[in-house]
Amino acid sequence: MEPIYERKFEITAADTDRHGRLKCSHILTFLQEVAGDHSAILGTDRDSLMRKGLFWAVIRHRVQITRLPGSGEKLTVQTWPMPTTRTAYPRSTVAYDEAGNECFRGISLWVLMDAESRAMVLPGKSGVTVSGMLTGNELATPGSMALQAAGQTMKRTVRYTDLDVNGHMNNCRYLDWVDDTLPGSFHESHSVSEFTVNYLSEARESELLNLRFQLTDGPCLTVDALREETVSAGHARVFSARVLFQSGVL
Repeated sequence: MEPIYERKFEITAADTDRHGRLKCSHILTFLQEVAGDHSAILGTDRDSLMRKGLFWAVIRHRVQITRLPGSGEKLTVQTWPMPTTRTAYPRSTVAYDEAGNECFRGISLWVLMDAESRAMVLPGKSGVTVSGMLTGNELATPGSMALQAAGQTMKRTVRYTDLDVNGHMNNCRYLDWVDDTLPGSFHESHSVSEFTVNYLSEARESELLNLRFQLTDGPCLTVDALREETVSAGHARVFSARVLFQSGVL
C-alpha cells in the first residue's frame, strides 16, 4: 500500500467564488477526487466495489482552513486512510501551496452502501479491507449535530445538476447551498475558517428541502436541511452543517 497518496491541482476561476477565493464546495471536490484516485490504487475504486454490489458514501466531513487560495495557484494535496473503525473508513487530507504552506486539512468518514437496498454495510461484513495509519497530526473525528429548534428558513429543490453518479445529491453541492443562505456582502467581509458537515440521508432529484439556518456570534452559521415530508422514521433530516467564520480574508 502507498501510505500517502499525492496529487497536484491548479485552481481555476470556476473553483473560486465571487471574491476570488476557493469555494468550500471545491475543497470537498479535491478531497473527493484524491480519495477516489487513492481508492483505485488500493483496489477499492467504484468499479471494483460495484462488482460486489457496493459503493462508497461519505457521511461526515470536517475541514480546517489556514488560507483560501485563489485562481491560478497550485496545490499539492496529500491523503491517507486512517485505521478502519467498526462502522466507517476515516481518511485524512492536507493541502499545501507552492511555498509548502498548509492551506487546509480535512477528515472524511466514508462508509460502504449496498447498491440495491441503499443500506449501510459494516466494514466487518463487507469483505473490503483498507489498511490505515496515523501520522499523529490528524483532525479529530467530527461528532453528531443536534437539530436546531429555530432559525430562518428557505426552500430549495434538488435539481439534475446537483446529482452525482450514485443518483443522489452530491456532498460537495451541499456547501454551495450552505453558502447561499448568507448574502454576498457577508462573504465579502468574512472568510470560512472551519466547517463540518454531517450527511444523514440521501436527497434525490425533485425533492423539496427546507433549509433551517441561523448565524450566531463567532460568527457561526448552522444549517439543517429537512425534507418537506418525512420519507421514513428518522430520515427527515438530510444534512446538517456548522461553519465558523472570521472577519477579513484568510
